[in-house]
Amino acid sequence: MTLGELALSRAAVDRSAWVRTAEAELARLWSDSRTRVLRLREEGLFPVVGDPPALALEAPSDEDCAGRVFLGLDDDGVGYFATLPRPGRVDPDDDGLRLASLRDVGSLLSARDVGLAVNAVALGHWHARHTHCPRCGAPTEIVSGGHVRRCTADGSEHYPRTDPAVIMAVTDPDDRLLLGRQPRWPEKRFSTLAGFVEPGESIEAAVRREVAEEVGVVVGDVTYLGSQAWPFPASLMLGFSGRATTTELRVDGHEIAEAVWVSRDELAAATASGEILLPPGVSIARRLIEHWYGGELAPDGTWR
Repeated sequence: MTLGELALSRAAVDRSAWVRTAEAELARLWSDSRTRVLRLREEGLFPVVGDPPALALEAPSDEDCAGRVFLGLDDDGVGYFATLPRPGRVDPDDDGLRLASLRDVGSLLSARDVGLAVNAVALGHWHARHTHCPRCGAPTEIVSGGHVRRCTADGSEHYPRTDPAVIMAVTDPDDRLLLGRQPRWPEKRFSTLAGFVEPGESIEAAVRREVAEEVGVVVGDVTYLGSQAWPFPASLMLGFSGRATTTELRVDGHEIAEAVWVSRDELAAATASGEILLPPGVSIARRLIEHWYGGELAPDGTWR
């Protein structure tokens, strides 16, 4: 059984990669009155309006042309762009407009809007961190509809990167779930274990290594369940279930400060009482936990 459609994995706009290198088509779309633009703010924030929230999309403007990023086309041929944050930008004086993040509204947006926002935020983070060439240090410029940065000195091209990370619902022979708390998290805040895939490592090996390193548990069988984009700033979360062959917990004290095995009854009671605070509904971690639990857990005590 898979995790199904995850909050940040929905999309209804075709990315239409062919447009990125078609300068005439990009220019035509930018001048089309139907085209809609998401104007990103700093730190992955973007404007939304209404309740439930929807992206506050605007018409293109010449002042944003240099920082535009092509996001795709819908079934009606409408083009969608994002614009990168610019210093000194002032938000419109509109009481109905507010700034939000994917953590805030990712589970509330429509498939079209969340797909656009995830794409835009991920690219926005990448552009903000790659303004100069890693080979020679010269400034880079935006090309290919915002999906490539080219060095202005040596001409080398640089592409957005995605960092694969594994996240796993590990269970023991009694079908108890393993949860851990990172040292920087508040007391009672627990989630499934997770970690980045290392160079030259398979994702299954990464699951077993991370669990062993963080809590000293040996994992045998590993089963893939689903994935979720996690642009904070550039991760792809690969979700797994894992069967533990040992149960003694030896936390490393660095990545994990505290770890527990919980039964379904214990977790239901602990979340209802606030003894355990669960991951937010927008995250694959929450879906992994509820996938093991067999249904939704009470929202009491969730954290964001």
